Amino acid sequence: MRRFAFVFLLGLSVDIRAGEFFLIPENNPKPIYPAALLRAGITGNVRVEFTANADGSVSEVRILESDHPDLAEAGRVAIEQWRFRPWTVDEDKPARQEIIAPLVFGLDLDSPIHTNQWLKKLKCRDVNELLLNVPENAWVDSTPFHYTRAYLSNVFHITQLPKEQRLEWIANLNKRVPTIVRSCRSGPVLKYMSLLPEEIRQLL
Repeated sequence: MRRFAFVFLLGLSVDIRAGEFFLIPENNPKPIYPAALLRAGITGNVRVEFTANADGSVSEVRILESDHPDLAEAGRVAIEQWRFRPWTVDEDKPARQEIIAPLVFGLDLDSPIHTNQWLKKLKCRDVNELLLNVPENAWVDSTPFHYTRAYLSNVFHITQLPKEQRLEWIANLNKRVPTIVRSCRSGPVLKYMSLLPEEIRQLL
């Protein structure tokens, strides 16, 4: 059985080439990023091997490598649901194809290109509007804080900041979310970034 690999970035799906023909995705849900890891700023990669069958189904899903067990489980659950367009078995199209799928879990994959510029311009009145109907226990997952974590977790900062320091800064940001939101509500003309921890402000 031939093996081939493709990359699946959260937010991006691609056709897969097997030998001389393409496996065409028909239903390939993205892995669901575990909320606790997303909130904590934990990123990582997972390599999953599975078999694509001629009827379009997927079987024999196996985790080859993973940076975190919860990411591995998210990848496994998603891939078990994947379906491809069925194909007719012939000389060039075997009944089964072994696939290796590297999955990339990164916070900045769905962020604006210039996230830091957006965060620097963000006013408290905008934050207030974004959080108007959001319960307090969900503030930490709202767009401004998600994008701030994503900015700290982009490729540049992952290579420049020690992982422990980056995660510590994100944890500190998460703890300050209620204070930041309340400050924004009492001072809508304030800039969002002025309320962030000093070390994060310096990176923006």
